[in-house]
Amino acid sequence: MSETKKSKIIKQAQAAPAAVVKVGRSHLNGFMDFIRTQGVVGLAIGLVLGGSVSVLVTSLVNNVVMPPLGLLLGSADGLKGLGWTIGTTPDGTPAVLHYGIFLNDLINFIVIALVIYAVISILKLDKFDKKKDK
Repeated sequence: MSETKKSKIIKQAQAAPAAVVKVGRSHLNGFMDFIRTQGVVGLAIGLVLGGSVSVLVTSLVNNVVMPPLGLLLGSADGLKGLGWTIGTTPDGTPAVLHYGIFLNDLINFIVIALVIYAVISILKLDKFDKKKDK
C-alpha cells in the first residue's frame, strides 16, 4: 500500500471517534425525546409502583375491608366466601359459582388504581412527560 493511502486511512481513523460521539449524542437525544413523548416514564412508574404497592393494598383489602363486608353479606370468610351453588356434578359434588372472589379482586384493582393515581398526583410525576405535538 502506498504512503498516501496509509496516511488517509490513519487520518480517517483519527477523525472517527469525534463522528461516533456526535452520532451517539444525537441518538441519545432522540431516545430521550422518544421516552418523554411516548409516556414511557409514566408507564414505568406505574409498573414499579403497582408491583410494590400491590402486596400492601391486597393486605388492606383482604384483612380490613372484606371482613366487615362479608359479615354484612352473611359470610364469615369476607367476600371470598360468597358463592352460589348452581347445581351438582355427576359425582355428587356441588358446582359453586364463587362470585365473591371476583368482587374481592375487583375491589383490589380499584384500590390499587386509586393508590397509584394518588402517589403520582402528589409527587407531580405526571408533569415529567412531554405532550405530543399534533
